[in-house]
Amino acid sequence: MKAILLAAGRGTRIARNVEMVPKSTLPIDGEPLIRRSVALLQKAGMQCIVCTGYKEEKVKEALEGMEKITYCYNPFFDVTNSLASLWFAREEMDDDLIIMNADVFFTEKILTALLKDKRSPVMAIDRSRVQEGDYFFKTAWNGRIEKYGKGLPIELRSCEYVGMAKVEKSFLPLFKKRMEEMIRSQQHSAWWENVLYSFTDQKEQDIYTVDVDGKFWAEIDYFDDYERIIDYVAHTRESRK
Repeated sequence: MKAILLAAGRGTRIARNVEMVPKSTLPIDGEPLIRRSVALLQKAGMQCIVCTGYKEEKVKEALEGMEKITYCYNPFFDVTNSLASLWFAREEMDDDLIIMNADVFFTEKILTALLKDKRSPVMAIDRSRVQEGDYFFKTAWNGRIEKYGKGLPIELRSCEYVGMAKVEKSFLPLFKKRMEEMIRSQQHSAWWENVLYSFTDQKEQDIYTVDVDGKFWAEIDYFDDYERIIDYVAHTRESRK
């Protein structure tokens, strides 16, 4: 199995509060976030592919000394979004995949829950977060995504998207074909997740969700998100003493 981590973006929303570096390289208990993530993924037996762009040297520096990492560079990171970054990794998409945004802090239990789910494609979600968050889904009784969006009305929200998904090899031909169609139609500003969402629009393919069930996670969009991670790690460390 492979894991693709998307680490090409600038992270403009948090830039006013931190040094101008990729969000995925921010330190978590003295270790860059992306290094911690790659270690968890490799521990689960995955080959890691990292999509870089903005200050790629900082991402590579954060992963220095780690073995068997493939890098795919998006030279147009400043005028594109994560869909384009994933497209530059298309040659690596030949096995079951975890695709994730590299600024997501997740636990080993969340990764295990995503891997154990037998459905595909399946996206990690948090049903405890519907009041505030970044991106929301409305789901059916079986977890299938029905509606999605940043501005999804609160009465329709079932959950918040975590920033990780699993796409099995059997679905990749359809996935890659749709991704190519979106690139060719100049949808360079789309997120990579829009490939999956496009299948729900016309009810072509069910896209499922798996709940993280109260386990801690955070995607670093704002400084408050980063502080939540720092506080969680510090509390976890203290509780183990």
